Amino acid sequence: MTCGGCSGAINRALTKFRDSEPGKIDSFDVNLENQRVVVTGAADYDTVLEKIKKTGKEVRWRFVGEHIRLTTSQVRSGKVVT
Repeated sequence: MTCGGCSGAINRALTKFRDSEPGKIDSFDVNLENQRVVVTGAADYDTVLEKIKKTGKEVRWRFVGEHIRLTTSQVRSGKVVT
């Protein structure tokens, strides 16, 4: 995420998912400064990943302890813009 538009798109996608499937997402935090998205709830990883990817953002993840950390970058014309 490089701008408020990026974080806003992810926020809208996760809000739509949370509202359309109650109980799947308890909470989420989209942090532009740290370029991090934290999602808690019963939704599986692949579903959350797909919802974020639909925004046109590339998602990279890594394990942090027992957790998966997702970071995103905007994708334009197949190239990652950082």
